[in-house]
Order: sequence, then structure tokens, then C-alpha cells
Amino acid sequence: MTDKRSVPRELLDQMGGISGLIYSSLPVVVFVPVSTAFGLQSAIVSALAVATLILVWRLWRRETVQPAVSGFLGVGFCTVIAYVVGQSKGYFLLGIWGSLFWAGVFAGSVLLRRPIVGYIWGFIKEHDSSWRRVRKAVWAYDVATLIWVVVFLSRFFVQRYLYDMDQTGWLGVARITMGWPLTVLAALSMYFPIRVAQHAVHGAERREDLDAVETHVSQKKFE
Repeated sequence: MTDKRSVPRELLDQMGGISGLIYSSLPVVVFVPVSTAFGLQSAIVSALAVATLILVWRLWRRETVQPAVSGFLGVGFCTVIAYVVGQSKGYFLLGIWGSLFWAGVFAGSVLLRRPIVGYIWGFIKEHDSSWRRVRKAVWAYDVATLIWVVVFLSRFFVQRYLYDMDQTGWLGVARITMGWPLTVLAALSMYFPIRVAQHAVHGAERREDLDAVETHVSQKKFE
């Protein structure tokens, strides 16, 4: 049975934990006010400096390497785009269009009856794909996947609107408030769908075991 605390905890751990999600907000916290006060180039340097310090700090603490490096590269790409665009709001373009992309990917996986959350959770649980054979589990993972579709779409529409309105300061606020807080809320919301899926899988496995026993007994009777 799925532990009530394990679902959000394990999902968040795969994303670098709460600390990792907070770390991802720090370059934005620095970028926006520095850009307002000193200009785009100073903001780019400041954001990269903060991202570098976070990377070194996390590596020194021997935290998971992948989230640390991904966070650093993400800031790097954002600053490059801002430099090319020539405006501070360009820093947020990667996140805006990335949200739309992932919303499409997650929604598409539901339409194809291959909900991504099911595969992610199966990977966390030692590459277990037994849920694919259980219709109720697939439906439950559909619901969990659609939660993320809503998250990604809300990020896209809100931040795209602020981008079009040239509201760079509010873009920073939206990036932070719709970043790790919304991610934590989505992870918590997936507890019930994933629990339903796990119960369905365990129930199917028990039925298969009973069928196997009954088949074995029947064969013994005819021997």
C-alpha cells in the first residue's frame, strides 16, 4: 500500500527536493531588481553568479547532481535568450514556452492512453510497469497527469499575458509563486490518484494470484 507521505515526498525528491525548488527561484529574485536598478547586462551577470554559487554549494553538500546542473543550465539559457532579445523580460521566454510544450506532451500522453505520471511513478518504483494492464490504474494516472497539464497551462497563460504587457516585475513574481509553491501543491494533489492506481494494481495482482492457485488446484484434480 502506498504510504500517504511517500507519494509527494518521492516526487519532490526526484525534482531536487523543496530546497532545490527554492534554489531555482533565487536567480529570478536577483535578476528582476538588478535589471530594474542597473540594466540588463548587470542582471545577467548577477543571475549567472547566483546560479554558479548555488551549483557549487549543492555540489559541495553532495546533493543530487542532476537537479543542480539542470538548474544552472536553465539559468544560463534564460540569460542567453534575454541577451539576444535585448530585454529583461526575455529571461522568462524559455519558461513560458516550455510550460506550453510540457502541457502538450502531458495532455498528449493522456490522449494516447500512456499517462506520463504512470511511467514516472513506475520508474521511481523500480521500473514497474504493471499498471499498464489495469484499466482503473490507467484512469487514475490520467487524472494525475492532467493535474500537471493544468499547472503548465496556468503558468503559460498567466506569464504570457504578463510578458505581452511588458510587466517584467510581475513576471518575476509569477515565476516564483507559480514555481515551487505550485509544484508542491501539484505533488500533494497527486497522492489520491496515485494511491487509487496502486490499490488497483495490487488488487489485480491478488486476483491473478488467486486465479493461478485455482488453475493449479484444478490441474491437480485431473492428474
